[in-house]
Amino acid sequence: MAASAGPAAPRTKTKRKRFVPQRLKVPRAADPLLGVLGWGVQHQINELSQVPLPVMLLPDDFKANSKIKVNNHLFNRENLPSHFKFKEYCPQVFRNLRERFGIDDQDYQVSLTRSPPHYEGEGGDRRFLTSYDRTLVIKEISSEDVADVHSLLSHYHQYVVKCHGVTLLPQFLGMYRLSVDSEETYVLVMRNVFSHRLAVHRKYDLKGSLVSREASDKEKGKELPTLKDMDFLHMNQKVYVDEGQKGDFMEKLKRDVEFLVQLKIMDYSLLLGIHDVLRAEQEEDEDLKEEEEEGEDVMAVGSYGTSPEGIGGYLNSYKPLGPGEFDPYVDVYAIKSAEGGPQPEVYFMALIDILTQYDAKKKAAHAAKTVKHGAGAEISTVHPEQYAKRFLDFVTNIFA
Repeated sequence: MAASAGPAAPRTKTKRKRFVPQRLKVPRAADPLLGVLGWGVQHQINELSQVPLPVMLLPDDFKANSKIKVNNHLFNRENLPSHFKFKEYCPQVFRNLRERFGIDDQDYQVSLTRSPPHYEGEGGDRRFLTSYDRTLVIKEISSEDVADVHSLLSHYHQYVVKCHGVTLLPQFLGMYRLSVDSEETYVLVMRNVFSHRLAVHRKYDLKGSLVSREASDKEKGKELPTLKDMDFLHMNQKVYVDEGQKGDFMEKLKRDVEFLVQLKIMDYSLLLGIHDVLRAEQEEDEDLKEEEEEGEDVMAVGSYGTSPEGIGGYLNSYKPLGPGEFDPYVDVYAIKSAEGGPQPEVYFMALIDILTQYDAKKKAAHAAKTVKHGAGAEISTVHPEQYAKRFLDFVTNIFA
């Protein structure tokens, strides 16, 4: 046995050399979790495809889960740890939600597993990933968040059924627990609010509160900072859409906010991303010029949805989109700017962070902030009804 251990080392070396591009994509040291996520999603979707769709969801489906434990996993060792566990919460419920949001399970699987998701920088202390084709967001959440999603899920599902999937709420598509080296990681998969092909040039997180609602200098130093309510006002930012689109948007928003008030939910935000069409064209021209000068023959795959599969791919494969154009089936939160606006833009607007209930902790924070800032101050920790009213008033005024 000892003799055969000698030549094994060079063999792995040459193997590594041959698979350089793959190893760059999925470096094991960087994240065995991504390997487990991809393997687990693939396994679960394949398993689900064998199970007939239920005629209707039952109360037990909202408590169900599916678990698998893998020991001494010898296949694909570069990307997967040898021992891991994967758990999917409420598989039938999320399968039903994906269908109602117009997402095919096979496309969902391809978007999450064809190439590993990539990190989008640290969002607070929770990690944030985007699928390789940019159609999905994978958010690392806490075990408390898992409990919150569970308590919300049947109301949320009912609401999605009632509004036929037409909502500004986050689109929850799957929730999983990954266990590697006896450490547990919980993730929630959602549709990306932003486009899989149109870059966002400015980004705001709006709550309708003005106390401590300005991006820090450190944040403003980032390439794409998340700006807040005060920044929006200081920069005289406006959203230029026609009356019909504004009416549709506000109608959806009011209905969604009413639903959140009923569940005593607060602290949510409107995420607003702005794509500047002229700037994007200019950047594209510069990139092409650079590539020509370097003599490169480059074809962008994935980020521009040129793959024939996956959520973003199927339409673009036979219908190329021009500057500032989007596919409303994929970019469901996108609205084009009005014809007479100062410049052509595309807006992405959705509600995010809907898991905070007005509980004892929030009541205490409200009392403390009221003492500090005075009873009339625009603080973010207020009763759900008050929060909703102030939020809607603020959003109504973001339009030109």
